[in-house]
Amino acid sequence: MNRPVNPQKRRRSYNSSRRQEQARQTRRAVLAAAKDRFVDEGYAATTIAAVAADAGVSVETVYKAFGNKPGLVKAVFDVAIAGDDEPVPIVERDFVQRINAEPDPRRKLHIYGEHLTRSLPPTGPILLVVRAAAATDPGAADLWAELQAERLTGMTMFAQHLHECGCLRDDITATEARDVLWTHNSVELWDLLVVQRGWSNRRYGRWIADQLSAALL
Repeated sequence: MNRPVNPQKRRRSYNSSRRQEQARQTRRAVLAAAKDRFVDEGYAATTIAAVAADAGVSVETVYKAFGNKPGLVKAVFDVAIAGDDEPVPIVERDFVQRINAEPDPRRKLHIYGEHLTRSLPPTGPILLVVRAAAATDPGAADLWAELQAERLTGMTMFAQHLHECGCLRDDITATEARDVLWTHNSVELWDLLVVQRGWSNRRYGRWIADQLSAALL
């Protein structure tokens, strides 16, 4: 015989789901406010109090969710590069799966160039803010080092994939490929061509793909 559903249990489940959604909305509001502040005013001038006020939450809420200013910037960057706040690792994202599944080496690199076309506009300004602050702020310096290390790890995996699928030229090792990839996806190169020279992001992505094809394949 079916047992009747406890109304209290149903209410608790509903309330829990509603609280979780409210927490996600609050997190999104804080990250949106933080991104605007950091990009518009820079790292040093942006305070947790100002971000909290913009997002309509308490300072304690921001500290509880992100720990400190470097933690807040890191969260802003992670959402910007992923395109959402879903807990899905980069290696499981669609563009990585497409690269891995693509049999043509040049097409692999063009898929990657297309990814940079989409990811650098939201992430580039944040990276430039952190890089500028790293010269004088220890927290920003640690964060910059962490972001660089993560980027190197990603390019190491990409280079290893190109090596294992036989895509690299015979005179190019996986280590050299890693360094070439790491250089070509740096924010410094994007800053030079897109920000300073006025290239479109689409042109930049195509150029990166062509340069990588010439250097590695």
